[in-house]
Amino acid sequence: MTVTLEFLARELEAELHGPADVEVSGLGTIGAAGPHQLTFLANPRYRAFLENTSAGAVLLSADQREHCPVPALVVKDPYLAFAKASHFFDTAPPVPAGIHPSAVVDPSATVPESVSLGPNVVVDADVVLGEGTVVMANSVIGAGTRIGEQGRIWPNVTIYHGVTIGPRTTIHSHTVIGADGFGFAFNGAGWTKVAQVGGVRIGADVEIGAGTTIDRGAIEDTVIGNGVILDNQIQVAHNVVIGDHSALAGKVGIAGSSRIGSYCMIGGAVGISGHLEICDQVQILGMSLVSRSITEPGTYGSALPVDKQDRYRRNVARFRHLDELSRRVRRLEKARGGSSED
Repeated sequence: MTVTLEFLARELEAELHGPADVEVSGLGTIGAAGPHQLTFLANPRYRAFLENTSAGAVLLSADQREHCPVPALVVKDPYLAFAKASHFFDTAPPVPAGIHPSAVVDPSATVPESVSLGPNVVVDADVVLGEGTVVMANSVIGAGTRIGEQGRIWPNVTIYHGVTIGPRTTIHSHTVIGADGFGFAFNGAGWTKVAQVGGVRIGADVEIGAGTTIDRGAIEDTVIGNGVILDNQIQVAHNVVIGDHSALAGKVGIAGSSRIGSYCMIGGAVGISGHLEICDQVQILGMSLVSRSITEPGTYGSALPVDKQDRYRRNVARFRHLDELSRRVRRLEKARGGSSED
């Protein structure tokens, strides 16, 4: 799509500095964008690239405009404006409404004419699909599942029975929603499976990345709130609750029955133990292990950052003696008549 800067300024509520009739037809980075591409500057550390950019136009804040040698679109939040502008140049092909001849649709399913079902899609009994929903090739929608309007299910997604998904939710390839949770009771000689009789409830405007798994509840439902973002390869165990507008990066693992608040941000490969409570507006740094509840908003982390091998090995060796060192300090303080609270 080709658009003018006048169009972008109007749609993004930006202040245009430069010719209104300049056209852009794509997106680029601040360092590599060409004369027909739109870019942005959100981090002042990249200002050197701005001063030498060849972009057709740059989205930036007012304090950076004087350094811009090309047309500028001044906004309060350049990255947010860039996110909005990106949809004008989306390369995903349009999907026409209709049912592919190889799709299998149970007669009891509700499938409006505006829905698109791709090759080999299976829609089971009593499924209800909302207006404008797209289900791409080889995806399976289990019995009794409800999907709101304008949902987008990419190829090879499996949605089990009894799942409810809100409107405008996107689910990427190889995601599995509603598989059994990890529920087993030891019987003395082996394991007895606990039937997982709950479902999964997913809110509106949710984005679920490729290869993510969301288990059904053991008794009550697993719940994903409105506006939640789940990256690729995340594991959400049974009866987990994730509050509205929280964002989880790739390979996060959440054990059963933990509850995550709203507006939380959880970094990649974070592990969260079961039956914990994480309050609203918590940020957890990547690779951290959360083994107890978090009751106050803020930023938390536990993983050791990368270091030179020799120093890392020395620190690990010393860590093994930490308990012994603590006991020695306590004995010394006791001998001197002092005390230690740590």
